[in-house]
Amino acid sequence: MTAQTLRWPLPKHDYWSTPFAESLLQHLDLRPGLRILDIASGHGIPAFYLAEQVGPTGEVLAIDISGGQVARARAIQGSHLPWLRFECMDMRSPSPDLPTFDRITGNLSVMFFRPDRFNAVHGLVQHLAPGGQIVLTFPSYGTFDSLWERVDESMVQQELIKERKRFQDYLHERPSAKAGRTWLEKLNLDQIGAFEYPLEVKTGPGQEFLYHPLLRGGFLDDVYECFEDQSFANRFMTDIAQDITRFTPLIAQRCVLSGWRKS
Repeated sequence: MTAQTLRWPLPKHDYWSTPFAESLLQHLDLRPGLRILDIASGHGIPAFYLAEQVGPTGEVLAIDISGGQVARARAIQGSHLPWLRFECMDMRSPSPDLPTFDRITGNLSVMFFRPDRFNAVHGLVQHLAPGGQIVLTFPSYGTFDSLWERVDESMVQQELIKERKRFQDYLHERPSAKAGRTWLEKLNLDQIGAFEYPLEVKTGPGQEFLYHPLLRGGFLDDVYECFEDQSFANRFMTDIAQDITRFTPLIAQRCVLSGWRKS
């Protein structure tokens, strides 16, 4: 089946999920008839694509902790791809009666494994069939470092001690490709890989930056959450937004973790 004949291709208009999903698919061994668990499935990138690829002899269970995301995915699905199911479930503590799967995928997933990412991955591997593959993508350590350096500089200059402590805690707990590889090694997986691909996020100054769809509601919120006074946070970030030449281009690191459970 070629990309031109796909009914459910990866959407071109999604400038965040789709590039990460493309990197996931680059390392996923995919064929008809597979049983796949897709975690942090959101509104279906890449669950719809996976379901079309495995076909009616396969199965895709797509889970997300957000009921709203699950409802949106079901609405998009309608009566199509009946071997694809969207369910509301916390991937950090999957149901013990969940079966095993030939593949476990998670696009933009690892950052949601807090507070204990290793235990979350360990729990998922328990549902990976012998000889099965797990592939996870996430923005890894190094993502938007130029922006974080600019934020930290302003916090130091303004003597924002409490806010900077919270911000540093966030920076220090970011997952890295090296840490991800270590998790898979501890779980005794085979053919382990940790791959990184840069992705530039383009933005202009001011409101375009502050309300960029890939930043607000995501990475920028990690800065806002460091402030108890949100009006002050807005003023702080507005100043940052006028100085984007100091931290652009914004580069995200797309990390792909891949490993196989030994037969």
